[in-house]
Amino acid sequence: MKIRTFLLGSACLLAMPAAALAQADACVGKVPTINVIGQGMPSVTALDKYLGEFNEKWKTTVKITLLGENERRAKARLDASTGAGAYQVLYVDEANIAEYATAGWVYPLADVLPAEYDIADFRVDLSNVASFDGKQYFAPFVGGGDILIYRKDVLEEKGLSVPSTLDELVAGVKAVNDPAGKLYGWAARGQRGSGMNVWRWTPFFRGLGGEWLDGDRPAFNSDVGVKATELYVDLMKYAPPGVGTFNWSDSVEAFRGGQVVYLIESDVFGPWMEDPEKSVVKGKVGYAPPPEPLGSAGWAHGFAVSAVGAKDDCVKKISGDFVGWATSKEMEARRLEEGIASDIGRRSTLESDAFRKAVPAEYIDALLATGPRTSLLIMASPVWPEIGDELGLALEEVFTGTKTDIQGALDEAAFSAEDALRRAKK
Repeated sequence: MKIRTFLLGSACLLAMPAAALAQADACVGKVPTINVIGQGMPSVTALDKYLGEFNEKWKTTVKITLLGENERRAKARLDASTGAGAYQVLYVDEANIAEYATAGWVYPLADVLPAEYDIADFRVDLSNVASFDGKQYFAPFVGGGDILIYRKDVLEEKGLSVPSTLDELVAGVKAVNDPAGKLYGWAARGQRGSGMNVWRWTPFFRGLGGEWLDGDRPAFNSDVGVKATELYVDLMKYAPPGVGTFNWSDSVEAFRGGQVVYLIESDVFGPWMEDPEKSVVKGKVGYAPPPEPLGSAGWAHGFAVSAVGAKDDCVKKISGDFVGWATSKEMEARRLEEGIASDIGRRSTLESDAFRKAVPAEYIDALLATGPRTSLLIMASPVWPEIGDELGLALEEVFTGTKTDIQGALDEAAFSAEDALRRAKK
C-alpha cells in the first residue's frame, strides 16, 4: 500500500477576507490538526499548492493522506465503523454513500457547508449521486458519466465509422486489433472491486437488460449476467496483456500511450487524452456517447465531514469549511488556469469560457449527449460495497482465467450477496 501524507505549514499564500476571519474567530487556533483521507485525483493533489492559506485562516494544519481507490475505501470504512474517528474529512463516492448515510457516519452536506460556498452550484448530475434519501452528503469535485474514447486516425485509416451500437463496437474492436504492431482494439478494467471491474461491467449487464434484484434476491447471476460477462471476456481477447487485472489507470494509460483504439471510460478522463506532456495521441482522439444499448454509469467523488471524527463544534466547523474551500468555484478556477480540466464539480465552471478553451468542442458535445443517459447503475443499497467487492472478485477470477465456469462464479457471488442483504435487514 502506498501512502503519501501532506504536512503543510501555516504560511499564508493569499490574504483571507476580514469578514471570513471575523466569522472564524471563535474557533481559530482551537483545532491543531484536521486529518483528511484523499485519493490522488488532480483536484486533491492540486490542493498542495494552496493549503497554506487554509491553515493560516484557522491556525491549524491539514494533513491529507493519499491512498489508492480500494485502499481509501477500506480505510474510511474502518475508521468510521470502529468509531476510531481519526479522520475528520472522508473521501466519499457514490458507491458507498448509502452505507455511510444509513450508518450515520457522515453529516448531511447542508449541515456543515458554509453558505458562501453555494451548495446549489454543484452540478446536478453529481449532486444526485452524492445524495441518499433526498439529502446530499458530500461535495463533489469530480464525476460524470461515460463516453466512448477512440482513435480518429485509426478509424479513418481502416475506413470505420464511429460505432453507435454495441455490435458495431465489437466489430470495430476486432477489425483494428494488431498485437504484432502493439496496437490493441480494446481496454477495460479487470481488477476486482465494486468501483473497478464491476463498475465497467455494469453498463454491459444493465444495457443487455439485467436487473440487480428479482424481488429480494440477487439476480446478477441470470442468463443476462452470464451473457454480459461472456461479452466482456470476449472483448478482453483484443486488449493489452494483463488486462484481467487492469484498473482504470492502467486502461487510461494504455490508451494515451498509443496502445489502444477504443475505450469506454468515465468522461473525466477525456481531458487526460489531450495532455501534451503525457499523451502521445493528443489531437488524434475522438469522443462520443457509449454505443447503444449501453448506459452511462453516473458517479461522483468528493469530500464529506465525518460525524465520527468531527463531533466537537469547532472541529465540525473547520472541517466543513475545508470541504467548502477545497471544492469551491475559486479552487476550480485555479485548477483550470493550471491546465487541469478533468475534475469539474461546479456548474459555473462547466459553463465557463475557460473550460471551453481547455477541451475540444467534440468532448463537450459528447458530455452533453451522454448526460440524459447517465444514471446510478449500481445497486443502491447500504451493503453494496460488500456485494460489489464479492462480485468483483468473482469477475476477476473469470477475467484472469482462474475460473472458467462463469455461471458458477456468478452463482457464488449471488449467494454471498443474498446473505449480505439478509443480514442488512436484521
